[in-house]
Parts: sequence; structure tokens; C-alpha cells
Amino acid sequence: MSEWVVETRGLVKRYGRLVALNGLDLQVAPGAIGLLGPNGAGKSTLIKCLLRLHRITAGSARVLGAEVQKEGRNIRRRVGYTPEQDCHIPGMVGSEYVTYCAQLCGLPFEAARQRAHEMLDFVGMGQERYRRVDTYSTGMKQRLKLAQAIVHDPEVVFLDEPTNGLDPKGQSQMLRLIQSLWREHGMTVILSTHLLHDVDQVCDQIILLAQGRLLVHDSLEHLKAQRRGAAEVVVSDREEEFAQACRQQGWPSEILSNGHVRVEHGGEDLAPILGVLRQNGLAALEIAPSPNALEEMYVQALETAHGAA
Repeated sequence: MSEWVVETRGLVKRYGRLVALNGLDLQVAPGAIGLLGPNGAGKSTLIKCLLRLHRITAGSARVLGAEVQKEGRNIRRRVGYTPEQDCHIPGMVGSEYVTYCAQLCGLPFEAARQRAHEMLDFVGMGQERYRRVDTYSTGMKQRLKLAQAIVHDPEVVFLDEPTNGLDPKGQSQMLRLIQSLWREHGMTVILSTHLLHDVDQVCDQIILLAQGRLLVHDSLEHLKAQRRGAAEVVVSDREEEFAQACRQQGWPSEILSNGHVRVEHGGEDLAPILGVLRQNGLAALEIAPSPNALEEMYVQALETAHGAA
């Protein structure tokens, strides 16, 4: 058995002249993984290639140690998937739909029906399960998609934009459900989203894509630790004088392109920075903790995507 739930080498996917994935090299350990990036980054394409819903143009990929191009059917038995778009069958009621999905995964009818109701309970659906799916609200449809994705107890579940269309309360409820899959049930979660907040709430690993390329693959804890003890200071004038005064304190300081002065003072307390400002007769318009490395890299990815648009 491979120690990686997902492994890719030089993975490329083209649609005509468009390169959606550009030579991805990944080794993903079990856990709660955030597949993060702006719209068009290649997140959904990567998932569909891993599930062999799209053919790989070049390179190779493995899921749970199985080669995608040779063992696609075996892989799909061991994973769950919620696509970004609705995938329901019109006319079916919710409980029938999830039961049917369980049967497609190989469960006999009685076991499938029992398991379907257990998963509908898990996602918090009550009597709505006996209504037709096409009458559901967006929130109910998202819950139903999650229930069908985990009804066969998969080892890995791929969730593509599972909070799309939900109000803040619905988003919070959905994220708590997703979080429990890994933390309480040991099911590896790969959460594809363009929302940094969702990843921050649920995940312990980050894969950041932009324009089909891998920008970063790291733990959330490590990324958050970077830039800790730094602040951005907006002074009314004399930025270089302030930066030099901070350097004299032994704090690395630089003037950013937006005119802010980034000061790496090494602590959480901003009082020493205020002291330097007072000593030099400077006025601060704003002092804020510097964005952590993940936030900075995500902003960079958005700027890259915007520049290419």
C-alpha cells in the first residue's frame, strides 16, 4: 500500500490549446487537504483526472496506490465525490436517491437503504428526505450530495465547492460536517474551493494552484507560522526614517510597494512599535499584523489569475 492518498508526476491536462494542468508533481498524505485556488486554477480538472472522468494528456497519477489510467473503476469504489454542479435524478425523493447511490457502490438493497438513512441523519436531513430532490433548496441539495458521497464509507472523499450557494449559517454547518469526516471518522477529505476561509476552518494541509501550476503544498500550521511576529505600519510620512529606526532595534524592516512598512518585530505585542514611533515623533495611521504566508500566496495567485484574464 502507498503512503500517499494521491500521487502525481508531471500531470498535464489540455483541452485543445488550453493547458488546464501544467506538469503537477504531488505527494499527498492522508488528512484534511485544502485544494485551493482562484476560479480557473485547475482544481476541478485535477479531481476529474484523478477519478478518470477526464483523460490525462501526459504524466501519471495514482489514488490510494492505484494507477488512475489502469484502475479507474477500482479507485471509484474506494472514493466519494461531490461535483460542483448538481447531480441529482429528477423525480426521485432524497432517501431513494442516496439508497440508489449506495446500491451503485455494491451494497444490497436493505443495507443500502439503512446506510442511506444513517448518512441522511449525519448530514442533518429530517423529513425532507421524503421529498422530491428537485424541490430542495440549495442547502438541502448540498447536504444530499455529501450524503451520497460517503454512503459507501469511502477511504477518500473529494468535495468540489461544497459551500457554494449557502448562506453563512449553512456554510458553517457544512464545514463542521466536513471537518468531522477526518477528525472523528478518519476519512481523508480533499476540499476544493476558492474560499480561503473554508480551508482555514477545515484543513491541515494546503495545495495552492494557479493557472494549472502548483504554487505551494505545505501544512497550514507551517504556513501560518511564517510572518508571525510581523506587522505592517502605515505612517503619514517619513517611511524610510521609520524603517531605519526599526532596523536600529534589530527588526528587519522594508517599505512595501503599497507604501506600508513591514516590521518583523518578533512578538505579538505592538507596544514596542508604538514606542519607536513616539521616540521619533512619527504618527501611525494604521498598524496591523502582517498577513501570514498563506494569505500572501493566495493574493499572489489571485493577481496571477487576474493578470492572465
